[in-house]
Amino acid sequence: MNGEAIPHKMLSLDAFSQWMGIEIVECELGRCKVAMTIRKEMLNSMNYAHGGISYTLADTAFGFAANTHGKYAVSIETSINHIEALNEGDYLVAESVIEKVNNKLGFNVIEVKRGDELVALFKGVVYRTQKDWEE
Repeated sequence: MNGEAIPHKMLSLDAFSQWMGIEIVECELGRCKVAMTIRKEMLNSMNYAHGGISYTLADTAFGFAANTHGKYAVSIETSINHIEALNEGDYLVAESVIEKVNNKLGFNVIEVKRGDELVALFKGVVYRTQKDWEE
């Protein structure tokens, strides 16, 4: 399966990312950019976006980019730094770029931005299986 088509297939099968309103903005081998708008039901008790919202957006970009190489890739370690509070109506963009790939592991850095402002930084490691994505 063409690597750039894999994230679109993944999104079509991912009910949670669809509920989040995540859309694919750009995608190519080793890189994927996704975006979404924060809705009222995504806010916490302090009226800011729950930390899981930016985490999910970054994790989705991470998974999509990691799988563009054509093999099933699953996360084995992730972390996020929340830099700015996020509000209802904020439009977020997360871009994942694979920094290093070998036969079994991939290392990604994902920036989450609100416009030009960096609001979160996510880092992840994937395990690359031998299972191919199929049409």
